[in-house]
Amino acid sequence: MRHFAGLLVGLVVTAALLGGAGWATFQAQAGAAATPSGGRPLWIALGAMAAVGLVLGLVLAGRISPLATFVPSMVLLAWTVVYALDVGRALSLIPREPSVHQLVRDVGAGTQTLLTTGVYALLGVALFIPVLMPSRWSRRDEELEDEEFETRESGGYY
Repeated sequence: MRHFAGLLVGLVVTAALLGGAGWATFQAQAGAAATPSGGRPLWIALGAMAAVGLVLGLVLAGRISPLATFVPSMVLLAWTVVYALDVGRALSLIPREPSVHQLVRDVGAGTQTLLTTGVYALLGVALFIPVLMPSRWSRRDEELEDEEFETRESGGYY
C-alpha cells in the first residue's frame, strides 16, 4: 500500500514540476521583461516556485516510498534524453497551437525554458538519488513493531 501511495504522490510531483514550475518560470520571465522592478506578478511567480520547491523537498526528504521520486525522475530524464537525441521531437511535445488555452501555452513556454536550459536534467538526477538508497525501499522499524503489536492484540500468533 505504501508503494501505491508513493506512485500517486509521484504523479502529483510530476504534475507540479511540469505544470507549476513551467507556469512560474514563464510568469517570472514575463514579469521581469515587462517591468524591471518586478511587481506583483513576479512575486506570485516566485511564490509558486517556492511552493514547487517545498513539494520537491518534502518528497526528497520524506520517508515515503521511493516511487514518489522515481516517477518524476524518469519523466524528466526521459524527456531530457529525447531532447539530447532529437530536439525537434522533444519540443514538439510542448503545446503551442492557438487552439490550446493560453494558460497551457504559458506552461509550455516555461517548460521549454526549463528543458532547454537543463534544469529538468538536474532535477531528474536529484530525484533519482533516493531510489538508489536501499533503506528507502524497506519499512522502518517502528512500522514493523506496530504491526507486531496489532497482531498480538488481535489474538494472532506471537
